[in-house]
Amino acid sequence: MSEVSILLVEDDDVDVMAVTRALKTLKIANPFFRAADGVEALDMLRGTGGKTQLREPCIILLDLNMPRMNGLEFLDALRVDPKLRNSIVFVMTTSAAEEDRVRAYNKCIAGYILKNNPAHTFLEAFTMLEYYWRVIEFPEQRAFA
Repeated sequence: MSEVSILLVEDDDVDVMAVTRALKTLKIANPFFRAADGVEALDMLRGTGGKTQLREPCIILLDLNMPRMNGLEFLDALRVDPKLRNSIVFVMTTSAAEEDRVRAYNKCIAGYILKNNPAHTFLEAFTMLEYYWRVIEFPEQRAFA
């Protein structure tokens, strides 16, 4: 299996630093990329807007509250794109709203993680994700249909 890339879609620089620290603490050396919002993330996944296309497989860690295109709007665009619709997405957000959880799971996310204490939450999340991508078999191609 090829190495799993991590795409963090997050506008908060403090959370990005916490993610970076968690990756270093756990000695996770997977390719790591950051998009500041949904528009930039789609450009990175598609290789448009002057961005280099990310290699597959890729796990997307998605914040919901962002400018330009928020996380739920990003999920809408992702799920209607034939080449991206099967992307693996974990929501990592401060939103504990039941409505947000339901809407996100209705968009076929793999999990919804609350950022209560970002430093601790990211360590726990990456511990779980590292195990996840070591045991899961990814398809050779993103689109199945």
